[in-house]
Amino acid sequence: MSKLPVANKNLGQHFLTSEKVINKICENFASECDIIVEVGPGPGILTEKLSKLEKPLYVIEKDKRFEEKLKEFVKKENIFMLDALKFSWSKFNRVNKLEGKKIWLVSNLPYNVGTVLYTNFLEIPSIQYMTLMFQKEVGQKTYIRELKNQMNGLLFLSTNYFHSKQLIKVPPGCFSPPPKVDSVVVSYERKENPEVSIEDFKELNSFLRLAFGMKRKQLFKVLKARFQVEQLDQAYKKHQIPLSIRAEALTIEQVLNLYKELSQ
Repeated sequence: MSKLPVANKNLGQHFLTSEKVINKICENFASECDIIVEVGPGPGILTEKLSKLEKPLYVIEKDKRFEEKLKEFVKKENIFMLDALKFSWSKFNRVNKLEGKKIWLVSNLPYNVGTVLYTNFLEIPSIQYMTLMFQKEVGQKTYIRELKNQMNGLLFLSTNYFHSKQLIKVPPGCFSPPPKVDSVVVSYERKENPEVSIEDFKELNSFLRLAFGMKRKQLFKVLKARFQVEQLDQAYKKHQIPLSIRAEALTIEQVLNLYKELSQ
């Protein structure tokens, strides 16, 4: 591995140096995908390995310092030097005629915008696979673990639209500079028939933001801010949900039932 540049702290940069982790990420959906899109490639640590898979490869990078380096692995026209939060996926799919193609999204997500980017990715139906690295406490919110009171809005969104699982844990020593927290790589495969359709994503996300905005308060009291007490009483009784339950103690099924009942 060549000498790494100085990381930009304002962009939350930590460059991956572990060959084991690099290989694990780059093998995840290598055979299933048609197209690879890497978000935040930086100096091309994952990009170099991904370019050898001989699949069409696109990268989205905000840091202008890396444009020339990325050209070593990616065609110039496939490099987008802009903020991933401003990237138009609909235009990208249309211009590159990607309808029907299975996109695999790969990213070492910046800690400072990881949750926002991830939520955006969930809403893009052309993204069939994702291999994403998060700060551990954020990444673990996106897949089911053997843990009590783990429910949160991000977990419900994830499990509704994707099959998700931990791929590999990543300690600080796997990066340069090492972050102050552990990281985790999570693997995602989109579900063909989610319980809540992608067309209702914004409505669902709005409901989850309300429900889990104060997850340790009794959910009934939180939901009264938007729904009538009679409507809530009926939904709780129909699905045998305790009135005193807190949002974090809900099951996937209970969240789904409440959402469907209250969004009618």
